[in-house]
Amino acid sequence: MARAMSLFVAGMLGFALSRNLLFSVVCLFVSGFSTVSAQTLNVGAIITWDKNAHDFGEITAGEKVEHTFKFENTGAEPLVITNVQVTCGCTTPKGWPRDPIAPGKKAELVVQFNSTGKIGRQNKVVTVISNAAEGNSQVTFAATVLEKKIQN
Repeated sequence: MARAMSLFVAGMLGFALSRNLLFSVVCLFVSGFSTVSAQTLNVGAIITWDKNAHDFGEITAGEKVEHTFKFENTGAEPLVITNVQVTCGCTTPKGWPRDPIAPGKKAELVVQFNSTGKIGRQNKVVTVISNAAEGNSQVTFAATVLEKKIQN
């Protein structure tokens, strides 16, 4: 009787372990599918940049340069940009749409960089605060600021 009981318990333990193992494998398999992005599902508003980085190349100290970043709302809901943040006073967001951008519509963000007081390689980040399904979005730009040559 004791031997039969121990075989029964061992069998149940083996069944429980194999069931837990199967459950773990199924969970791992399913979790691989749960990392689908909002863009894949096409839900909410989605900012899709034509190009999210720009290099001005070499510019002279004191020069002001501008770039227009173009984007499209590739989502299923209107995109609302509530703010554009910069990390330095040398960078100014000059314009962005204040009205909602309908799905499938294109728009622009204009950014100006003032190189006064800057020398060398400059890398700047501009953060777009919006209702985009994937959160805030960023664009970057760079420039190499050369010293202004003083003419005699």
